[in-house]
Amino acid sequence: MTNAFAEKIGKGGYGAVFKGNLPDGRLVAVKLLSNSKGNGEEFINEVASIGRTSHINVVTLLGFCYERNKRALIYEYMPNGSLDKFIFNRRSKDPNCQLEWSTLYEISIGIARGLEYLHRGCNTRILHFDIKPHNILLDKNFCPKISDFGLAKLCQTDESTVSMLGARGTAGYIAPEVFCRNFGGVSHKSDVYSYGMMVLEMVGGRKNIDAGVSRTSEIYFPNWLRKHIEDDNLKLDEELSTEEEEKVRKMILVSLWCTQTMPSDRPSMTKVVEMLEGSLQSLQIPPESSSSTT
Repeated sequence: MTNAFAEKIGKGGYGAVFKGNLPDGRLVAVKLLSNSKGNGEEFINEVASIGRTSHINVVTLLGFCYERNKRALIYEYMPNGSLDKFIFNRRSKDPNCQLEWSTLYEISIGIARGLEYLHRGCNTRILHFDIKPHNILLDKNFCPKISDFGLAKLCQTDESTVSMLGARGTAGYIAPEVFCRNFGGVSHKSDVYSYGMMVLEMVGGRKNIDAGVSRTSEIYFPNWLRKHIEDDNLKLDEELSTEEEEKVRKMILVSLWCTQTMPSDRPSMTKVVEMLEGSLQSLQIPPESSSSTT
């Protein structure tokens, strides 16, 4: 299928991803998991969770291989790769790494719809626990697809919180309650937080926590954005049309709501979709969160 793993298209902590062809001519991505994954919990998680899904904004699992120590997942192929290369290389002069603001806005809505489906649209609620740009894949039309369910957790839709041993996720996107239960219980609101942090990165074109900036006040990007939008002196792209600027400001305000420290203060993904698709005038700046100390 992969011509002896000839074309590598990605690599992560789980292993490598190779381009392949099915007998019917369809292109696929084959994720070959490394042997360092212990008893295969992440592999089972991925198959068990994504195998239950069918949504335009969730990547489709076409098959898998589980043979002795060889584990592989076969997905639909996403020609535009992952979202991170379009965020953190946005200042690059390479036109292949740049997206229009309206496209980024549509991507943010698509991801929100995918998460809403995982939280509410399945018979069993799926909590992803690793929402970040690297795990958002883009098809040929830049339609976003949520991928990599290795850390996912299944729970009943009527369960408000889930039990977990230890933190899971990626630094910079993990909700406060995931690593410190004093903030509240772990729930679907933990994915909401990760989503908010990711969308802020989409707007800023930089990591949310950036030790390389010149002033320490800019290290934690959400706080920097909040201050400037409260003072009404946020200077966005000078070439933005009025419509584009409204979309970007909606993304910022929604993200600030999503990244509230307390889970109960964050909106559901259903509300997030409603906020993004609604009018800018209906959105308020959320109360200041204590996230500056977390």
